[in-house]
Amino acid sequence: MAEAQIDLDCESGSGLREAISKIMGVASMKSGEMNLLKAGWLDTPLGPMLAVSDEEALYLLEFMNCRGLEAEIEKLKETMNSVIVPGQSKPIASIQEEISKYFKGKLVDFKTPFKTRGSPFQERVWAELQNIPYGESRSYVDIAKALKDPAAVRAVGGANGANRIAILIPCHRVINANGEIGGYAGGVDRKKWLLAHESKARKL
Repeated sequence: MAEAQIDLDCESGSGLREAISKIMGVASMKSGEMNLLKAGWLDTPLGPMLAVSDEEALYLLEFMNCRGLEAEIEKLKETMNSVIVPGQSKPIASIQEEISKYFKGKLVDFKTPFKTRGSPFQERVWAELQNIPYGESRSYVDIAKALKDPAAVRAVGGANGANRIAILIPCHRVINANGEIGGYAGGVDRKKWLLAHESKARKL
């Protein structure tokens, strides 16, 4: 696992805290009128991840240097009328424990509660992604067919890319119809690693 570590600009704890603060921004004077979300980080062999939740469920789980993360944070704050502060919650504590077990090959099904906020079509795609068995993959074409909308391959790709709950909603298990890996917001190298990890762990 150590050999698969993805290099980051914020490897130290202090650097990571600074990165989180930059992403979340500064709380406004009206923050007392807003919903409170908490943010915590998770250490993984592929680099740190950011988890954002309230006291009931996760709303975001992404790798810290994931493409578009700052935009995702801003959209989450806007749609939920929320302010995000560093802290701990039951969902964050739960996912910290479960992610650790997942990367050790000791966990297949996640129990940490999460909530998604997407269009009706996106919600259908994300629900279908959760039907992909651990250690297997499906193509964008497969997902579109499963939704009984075979012409929606491009829209499936868009919904896949809009997923904010990495790993738990396994968008990394979706590949191109020709067998090529395809894109991944967290980086293609991470996607390859996750697929190989799950395939290997499934055989143990």
